Amino acid sequence: MIIAVDGTLASGKGTIAKALAKAFGLAHLDTGALYRATGVAVVEAGGDPTDPDAAEHAARTLDVEAIDEAKIRTAEAGLNASIVAAQPRVRQALFELQRGFAARPGGAVLDGRDIGTVICPDADVKLYVDADPSVRAERRWKELTAKGETVALATIAKQLAERDARDSGRADAPMRAADDAVLLDTSQLSIDAAVSAAIRIVSDKTGTQPGI
Repeated sequence: MIIAVDGTLASGKGTIAKALAKAFGLAHLDTGALYRATGVAVVEAGGDPTDPDAAEHAARTLDVEAIDEAKIRTAEAGLNASIVAAQPRVRQALFELQRGFAARPGGAVLDGRDIGTVICPDADVKLYVDADPSVRAERRWKELTAKGETVALATIAKQLAERDARDSGRADAPMRAADDAVLLDTSQLSIDAAVSAAIRIVSDKTGTQPGI
């Protein structure tokens, strides 16, 4: 069983994807982490994330096992991730890695922005998770400030809007809901309620009951 979870930044898709993987006993891959790690690698090598050669090299030499969660979860890492993700050569470099993960025995849950449309268009279940921009901005702001980052809510809201525009407007694999995706708006939902809704969607689509 392959479950594709796409959606916008701070919509809750990552949390939902992890919970689905646990509930149905599947492996999980946060594909956004691959792009964040690629952007971080370019910067740490002294390169420019907008440089296609540097970005492609970072993607092709990426060591998934060595990804540092602390480094890739900053506001800067998110910005650079969006920049490298808009580059076709980077997306191609990471395509096979993601496809290979999805093809593992038993299936998997992958979350990102083009899973249901490009990476796994044949997924058994496709979710598109979204929320009101103001809600997402506040969630992201709270997440970053909890980690000790000093950033204004207005700045986060501006960056989020810019990233939405860049992700949905890129020529290669733009962020959008697959035609057969189930939309899940988490604007007014708690984490538990959003997870419960996602589990119900998967169960209804596949006839499979969660193991927890």
